[in-house]
Amino acid sequence: MHASQPLRVPVGHDAARWSTFHGEKTLVVAARTVTSTVRVLECLPALLRGDEKVTVVFAYDPTSAFNDGVLDLLHDAGCRVMPWAQLSRISPDLIVSASENIEVPDGDCPVLVLPHGIGFQKFVPDSRSTRERLSGLVPDPLLEAGRAWLTVSHPGQEEQLLAAHPKASGHTLLVGDPCFDELRAGADDAEAYRRALGVGDGQRLVVVSSTWGATSLLGRLPHLPARLLSALPCDEYRVAAILHPNIWSGHGAWQIRTLQAAALDAGLMLIPPVHAWRSALLAASMVIGDHGSVTLYGAALGKPVLLGAFGADAVPGTAVTDLGRSAPHLDPHGDLRGQIEETLRTHTPHRYAEIADRAFAAPGEALTRLRACVYQLMGQPEPTASPPPVLAPPLPEPVGAAVTSWVVTTSVVESATGHPIVTLRRRPAAACADIDEAPDTYVHLACDIQERDGRLTQSASVLVRRTSPDTASAAVRWVLDTLDRFPGSLLTAAPVRGGTTVVGLRDGRVVEATATGSLGDDPGLAAAIVYSCLRAELALDDTVATLRIGDVREEDVVVRLRPGLQGDGS
Repeated sequence: MHASQPLRVPVGHDAARWSTFHGEKTLVVAARTVTSTVRVLECLPALLRGDEKVTVVFAYDPTSAFNDGVLDLLHDAGCRVMPWAQLSRISPDLIVSASENIEVPDGDCPVLVLPHGIGFQKFVPDSRSTRERLSGLVPDPLLEAGRAWLTVSHPGQEEQLLAAHPKASGHTLLVGDPCFDELRAGADDAEAYRRALGVGDGQRLVVVSSTWGATSLLGRLPHLPARLLSALPCDEYRVAAILHPNIWSGHGAWQIRTLQAAALDAGLMLIPPVHAWRSALLAASMVIGDHGSVTLYGAALGKPVLLGAFGADAVPGTAVTDLGRSAPHLDPHGDLRGQIEETLRTHTPHRYAEIADRAFAAPGEALTRLRACVYQLMGQPEPTASPPPVLAPPLPEPVGAAVTSWVVTTSVVESATGHPIVTLRRRPAAACADIDEAPDTYVHLACDIQERDGRLTQSASVLVRRTSPDTASAAVRWVLDTLDRFPGSLLTAAPVRGGTTVVGLRDGRVVEATATGSLGDDPGLAAAIVYSCLRAELALDDTVATLRIGDVREEDVVVRLRPGLQGDGS
């Protein structure tokens, strides 16, 4: 997709003939990468809301190595997009960009550069040479012409910038960080964001965050998401991945999904690269990250942090390098679950407060300050309406495929009253290596009948059906027929409306498991109890078992196991 045709509306030599709105000022957004374009799209509506006196158009600069997806993003947002060459033929009053690496036409129009991360924290390849440069630094000609204005989120960034590039003196604007303000606005609703993503009660959400480049987390540990899903019981943990838009733009969604295929089959929530990362970060129970901005945002929100990578391209003396010294580092060859649980156990909410104070100033004021800068640079009176609202990010859409096969580990002990207590942990089979049985534990493979990998269903000891047949007798027919179809299975299970699960055994017996808690929604849990009782050689006649799902969900679920059925029920 290309922005090849010049616009006639709302800019162009005869735009006045065709326009409905006749703005007094024209603001052009320079769109060069997905990352930078998203940042402007997230800020601009709040700054200009309700103002018909400002006409906004977007100029597409195709010169970045990460330009893929920019036009799709703009068109999906309903923006009017002109080719970069047209910019020299119009007379805008202000150019705004969150990409510092732009070459605008000669003229007097001021250029406002917003950060697309947190300050000047990273050395990046210079597209004009084989050297590296400081991320966020605008080209010399713009500074020498006095046209460039750089916004910063903290006075320390201004000091850093002037030390690295004295020509920026007098052209920095302290506004704060609009993105961090929005995250703070939603910070108290973490549970709502978790529920919207589909994270269940008692589950923790581990967010893996990777910046781009060879030194990033994903650059160094591309299979970490799958290894986490293998290590973390899926009833207790969910795993999401936030990948820098440059990874999506540079390598494409197809390559990412192919590389992460095992993790995706195991339930990885791969967060879309546009807008959705903020909601996922708010939902996070902890962040496994690197030297990217998302990790620092998470730390500043009070999230526990483990650093899976930390590149030498992080700029010394910045807040993110302070985080690199302060946060624990993940040993990728060690006990992943143990390190995660230790990080969660020892974390305190204000652990990174001083680091956050070094990155963010003027909390809650960024949009107000930024609006004042925009109107001042345009030479336009600022609207007299109330300051722009700081809105929390919207609740996210659920992402991630349902897991359809599990490696199930159980143990059985006898309670003081003589009833069995079954402790269960499940891991997604798609990412899980073979697990040997330890003393006093049982391991089996369980599959939903909808599992697409026939090798798994043919090998499964337990096969389950998630949807409920109309009657108990229909469920009995299904479990017995399925045992016939899959001679390698030991038992099959199907739910019946009302919280009951029918379990068919290889020896021809049929067992009814009636749950008093939430167990009835998941026949795999009832099947695991029956399997464990069989392995422990316990009788199944009117047994009361207590199910404990790992360590996080502490409530017990009582299941009654009755041989045979009491009528055909409904």
